[in-house]
Amino acid sequence: MQDFPLLVHRVLDHAARWHGTTSILSRSVEGPLVRSDYATLNRRARALASAAERQLGLGLGSVIATMAWNTARHLEIWYGLMGLGAIVHTLNPRLFESQLSYIINHAGDQWIFTDLTFVPLFEALQDRLPHVRGFVILTDEAHMPAATTLRNPLCYETLLTWGDEDYGWPELDENTACGLCYTSGTTGNPKGVLYSHRSNVLHGLMCELGDAMALSARDTVMPVVPMFHANAWSLAFSAPLSGAALVLPGPKLDGASLYEILDMGQVSFAAAVPTVWLMLLRHLEQHKALSLPYLKRVVIGGSACPEAIMKAFVDNYGIDVIHAWGMTEMSPIGSLAVMSRRAAGLSPDEWWSLKLKQGRPPFMIDMKITDDEGNSLPHDGQTFGRLKVKGPAVARSYFKDEGAAAFDADGWFDTGDVATIDDYGYMHITDRAKDVIKSGGEWISSIMIENEAVGCNGVQEAAAIGLPHPKWDERPLLVVVRKPGSAVTAADIRAHLVGRIARWWMPDDVVFVDEIPHTATGKISKLELRERFKDHRFSLAPDDVQT
Repeated sequence: MQDFPLLVHRVLDHAARWHGTTSILSRSVEGPLVRSDYATLNRRARALASAAERQLGLGLGSVIATMAWNTARHLEIWYGLMGLGAIVHTLNPRLFESQLSYIINHAGDQWIFTDLTFVPLFEALQDRLPHVRGFVILTDEAHMPAATTLRNPLCYETLLTWGDEDYGWPELDENTACGLCYTSGTTGNPKGVLYSHRSNVLHGLMCELGDAMALSARDTVMPVVPMFHANAWSLAFSAPLSGAALVLPGPKLDGASLYEILDMGQVSFAAAVPTVWLMLLRHLEQHKALSLPYLKRVVIGGSACPEAIMKAFVDNYGIDVIHAWGMTEMSPIGSLAVMSRRAAGLSPDEWWSLKLKQGRPPFMIDMKITDDEGNSLPHDGQTFGRLKVKGPAVARSYFKDEGAAAFDADGWFDTGDVATIDDYGYMHITDRAKDVIKSGGEWISSIMIENEAVGCNGVQEAAAIGLPHPKWDERPLLVVVRKPGSAVTAADIRAHLVGRIARWWMPDDVVFVDEIPHTATGKISKLELRERFKDHRFSLAPDDVQT
């Protein structure tokens, strides 16, 4: 058989040749919506590769960083510079400045490609970045900042004019590194995950499978999840692979802006974290006349999705919801709750119980649960264990060989999640190992308490954490944000939870806050909450709650 290296730029070549006129709609940082297509994207990506080689001195193994929203320009950088043989390192603007300077220096980034939004950030940060030679600002000459203090600022559109749209891609080994993404660093410094051309292409193919996202050239795909958040869940590769049209929402992710571009772009498939979908649903609730006639499927991941959000899409708008799970270390998709042959025979209520789980691994992902000694545990839907995974798009080590303890000799990666797997093959994350509440020698799932609490009328967001208890080691504290105008009480929430969670899981106290802190990737920051409430004393002292 022919030797056909799996290279990222071959994905774009395929899209340009066979789906060249397929639309790419972007909301630009400057404001207007911009229309392009795959043929144009391919020409501009080649021009960028050519100009980066000639003008910036980039080539095989060069590391460059991007801090940019989901736009066609950002996509051009991915394909153009990966095709050149460089490594594209996506930066998350939600990280602290100290974290950003650490990972930029740790990665050895030579140039930073930045949207206008983030110019002030890098003006303040650049003196801590000795390896960075200059900044490419993703705009045209008319919108270049007039008085920026950035060193060696270049205009992106001008840089493209110096390149050759007929540039020929260099021959690369498919195991050549092409992408770099760092974990959010909730425990210690962020750690890097280095992706190869091969792993990105295989992961893109996996995600478009029928047992995963089931993408095709009939779809219009909108990755709301940022390209700086775990590869935009592969959609920057999977959509072109399948010939799907793309809608890129840019910097405006509020409910009104999302609705506008969903409707204008006639989006049929979209992916985002629960907090983003919550903003869209709130906008729709406030404007009863609005509907979503084009949207057929949404993927929800990044953190466990409350049933109330999933039900709102299904019951109110007839939109199917796919619950997904993954990690930066997995490129990132690991499982999706899609219908299997056996599950098709279940009642609607039984299917919902599976749909709320994180789902089954598609081909190219293997997973298991083990005890702390590494012994495999049964798939009975009841036994909790450490979730471990392996596959061709799963990391075998962190960048520069850090964090070796997470990888064993047989190639299994310990995700740090605690999970069950049922006899249908559906995996259910019950907690992060560091967030599970250990009460009286038993484990309580903070996620399951949170998801049930959000279903209570008047609750906007909820977080459960374990706090020290003199008798039971730890007991749950539920932290709640009320919906605007709501007067929901602790008693209301506890009454709602009766029968929905085990009696001994019932939170010993409920406190109300204006806002719950989140990490840079949009997840609830349990670390901050535990620090904030470390001196809290339970007011609802149960006598015999733990039975």
